[in-house]
Amino acid sequence: MTHEDHFGPLISDELDVLDQLTPLARRDIVELGCGAAQLARSLLLRHPDSRVTGVEVDERQHAKNLAAPQAGLHFVAGVAQDIPFLDASFDLALMLKSLHHVPLDAMSHALGEVARVLRPGGLLYVSEPVYDGAFNEVIRLFNDEGVVRAAAQAAVNAAVRSGTWQQVAEQRFAMPVRFTDFAEFEQRMMRPTYADHRIDDAKIATVRAAFEPHMTPDGARFTRPMHVRLLKRLA
Repeated sequence: MTHEDHFGPLISDELDVLDQLTPLARRDIVELGCGAAQLARSLLLRHPDSRVTGVEVDERQHAKNLAAPQAGLHFVAGVAQDIPFLDASFDLALMLKSLHHVPLDAMSHALGEVARVLRPGGLLYVSEPVYDGAFNEVIRLFNDEGVVRAAAQAAVNAAVRSGTWQQVAEQRFAMPVRFTDFAEFEQRMMRPTYADHRIDDAKIATVRAAFEPHMTPDGARFTRPMHVRLLKRLA
């Protein structure tokens, strides 16, 4: 048994987790902090009778999204704490590794906004990375998210206690993450378009030293532990 077996089953496509937890056919879906909307694009190939609206704050990523249209997929610029839609517009909301990026003092308000734009009985799928494991040990050297990830879970707990939401499912699993070499890791993880991690030569050297022991002839392989909570908006 390895140190990371307790993270749960290894799942390469999170859409399989979502698909098991809730019906996805003929749904109006909003993804908050959609990034490149990879899961949304796959979802619409699997369920072409649904509609997905991706809300993204990063202007560069939003422009890329608009330049790659897909049937059933619509993009708007915006943030979770001020969702630019009318009340009761959606059946399902997705927050995929995005709640912890909401400013600390706005997380609770963001969950209130999600409740507002969902129809009664609508669902919120919150998927957050767990602050644990070998991959996290490398990431935290330049982007320590311990505080914000804990705050995200606390905000979900508070939202459930408030009576606005009921938690209807919970799942833990691990996602494989692979990098060909350190250069790919640096580009993907250390220099995202949406954040400035203040990368300098000293930080690169420190992170490289932690990363290189994971290299094999087939690249570096990690698992990212994930924690999913599915909430139902109460009437």
